[in-house]
Amino acid sequence: MLDFASYFPITDTTWIFFIVLLMILFAPMVMSKLRIPHIIGMVLAGVIVGQYGLNILERDASFELFGQVGLYYIMFLAGLEMDMEGLKKHNKEIFIFGLLTFLTPFILVYFAGIHLMHYSRQATLLLCCVMSSNTLIAYPIICKYGLQRHRAVTLSVGASVLALLLALLSLSLLVSVFGHQAEDGSQNIVGLIAWMLIKLALYCTAMLFIIPRTARWFLQHHSDAVTQFIFVLSVLFLNAAITSMIGLEGVFGAFFAGLLLNRYIPRVVPLMHRIEFIGNAIFIPYFLIGVGMLINIRALFTSLHTAYIVLIIVVIGTLGKMFAGYIANIAFRLPLSHGNMMFGLTSAHAAGSIAIVMVGMKMEIIPGVALVDAEMLNGVVMMILFTCIISSIVSEMASRQIVLHGDIEEEDTKKGDDEKILIPLKYQGNMETLVSLAIMMRNERLNRGLIGLSVVLDDQNVHRNQALGKRLLEQAVIAASAADVRMQTQSRIATNVANGIMHAFKEYDASEIIMGIHNRQVDDNSFWGVFAENLFTEVNRQIIMARLGQPLNTIRRIQVAVPSRAEYEPGFHRWLDRLARMAANMDCRMQFHSKQATLALISQYIQNIHPNVRAEYTLMAHWNELPRIAGEIKNDHLFVVVTARKSTVSYKSAFDKLPSEITQYFHQENLMIIFPDQYGEPTDVMSFTAPQKSEQQSAYTQIRDWIAHRIQKNKSSQG
Repeated sequence: MLDFASYFPITDTTWIFFIVLLMILFAPMVMSKLRIPHIIGMVLAGVIVGQYGLNILERDASFELFGQVGLYYIMFLAGLEMDMEGLKKHNKEIFIFGLLTFLTPFILVYFAGIHLMHYSRQATLLLCCVMSSNTLIAYPIICKYGLQRHRAVTLSVGASVLALLLALLSLSLLVSVFGHQAEDGSQNIVGLIAWMLIKLALYCTAMLFIIPRTARWFLQHHSDAVTQFIFVLSVLFLNAAITSMIGLEGVFGAFFAGLLLNRYIPRVVPLMHRIEFIGNAIFIPYFLIGVGMLINIRALFTSLHTAYIVLIIVVIGTLGKMFAGYIANIAFRLPLSHGNMMFGLTSAHAAGSIAIVMVGMKMEIIPGVALVDAEMLNGVVMMILFTCIISSIVSEMASRQIVLHGDIEEEDTKKGDDEKILIPLKYQGNMETLVSLAIMMRNERLNRGLIGLSVVLDDQNVHRNQALGKRLLEQAVIAASAADVRMQTQSRIATNVANGIMHAFKEYDASEIIMGIHNRQVDDNSFWGVFAENLFTEVNRQIIMARLGQPLNTIRRIQVAVPSRAEYEPGFHRWLDRLARMAANMDCRMQFHSKQATLALISQYIQNIHPNVRAEYTLMAHWNELPRIAGEIKNDHLFVVVTARKSTVSYKSAFDKLPSEITQYFHQENLMIIFPDQYGEPTDVMSFTAPQKSEQQSAYTQIRDWIAHRIQKNKSSQG
């Protein structure tokens, strides 16, 4: 008979990778049937195939490499997706919760280590460092429910980082004092802490100065997807390497790298989806399987003392995290679901705990006697399994509670929201910009796709232009799908481009149009172009026209000029909602310029619906002050002009000069012009008595401008 045992464990790298891929593929399927979180499935799969299970795979160097990268990835994504405004807003709460989630288990485990497990003081302190920190092992569950920016998650992530930092500082002190790196620890503890804090401050200061400037320049000048992805990974591992070099764990550097790039990688852009895809597909599952392969589940059944140690560590450590979570929950007067989330996210331990224990195994109290023995190592590894299970189950339960009870602090989805964004596309140069702009403005909770449109004139080049238009639409679909957004497309032939767009607008029952601003050198000498003027005079729904010279994620401020009485227009909340959502996704400031009454209503809406948006309000007494604002617009600002159609409440005669003012004062700036929704008949209602075309500029205005021009010319000639 064949001796199958001789073929195991598998050591061939190719077969190892293949089997790991199978586990990544099938473990979530099996776990979903059993209603067990997928993360636990990965850890249990590692237990089964590891040397303490069926001994199918050898834990080779790939598990070390991918496992380390996976751990970094979890911390990096936590920093990248963190709500920075929430972090600033709740910094005191994060500091308090961070201290609680560090000190509570530290004190309880110290008591248990001395009195229940009878460990030495040194070994007990090392175990305290393990249990007072935690790993965001359940964070992918949070991402699945879309709660990355929930208040409880923000508090938990911030507190986890603070607890991890304090644990690593304590570990460094422990190594120095009890590892015989300092002859007199009592005299060197203060100096050691000071030196470590100095190194940490220098590192943070240097990275805060270098990384944001480098990222802004790089993302402005390099739009290639692969290049941007490699740049982001380089920043991640540079920070992880530097923090390891200065005596801290690389996970802190990975998290800090995420915070540094948070501003430049909005969660709705394709780059973010690529980062998440690679991490969730390979690195994070590899890390979880590698952790499972270290777990010796047999030790529970062969040694009662090991089982006792595991029980004490799991119960006392988990109680410490639970007490901290619910004490903070009560102190901050939050709902119970928030407390469940805070406890669930901060209760898990993973490879960071193993790393701390491994440090202890290299330390000797006396020659030949290690600070940590094999029993403690098994106890800690088993504790990892149980705390991962507890963390995942509690986090899953809390996520469901928050979603089902509607306890979400982001803007509520309006049942009557008719959002359907139509994007007419003509030029390759602004296709990605318009798609990205629509993705930034769309309501993710509605989960509706975009509509891409190509209208081709019915002339002698119709077939060639139609082929080019279809190719452009295919590229637009790829750009949208990279951000996990669906896009419908339509290519149509028309004798009039404006009519083609209006017919498509009606067919799809679209809510608004996002299009590029006319390039005057291409078509004619008018500012609006051949068809755009007809479009925004005939369509009574919102039209946004944009001209952007740089990626949206590199814009630092949005300046918005709002006419007085804009609040009386029916589309007031629609354009305000779109701009606020865009600013939130880009994590940039908004500055509104208008009269006091209008600013008061804008401020009220922002505070009630989009409280995390950083908005400023500047008084603009008259629309004629528009040229003055030009001096405040910088290269990395976006200037938004909210205008109005003729015969609407907020329309003013000064709008007639808008094309010339934009050409003169804002010809190089990133520009957006918004025509809000207005009251009026649908575009298909037309009669003989109704005007067939509404000119934006009347004949009287043209005559007045001609007379003014002649007078000015005569004065110049006489002078």
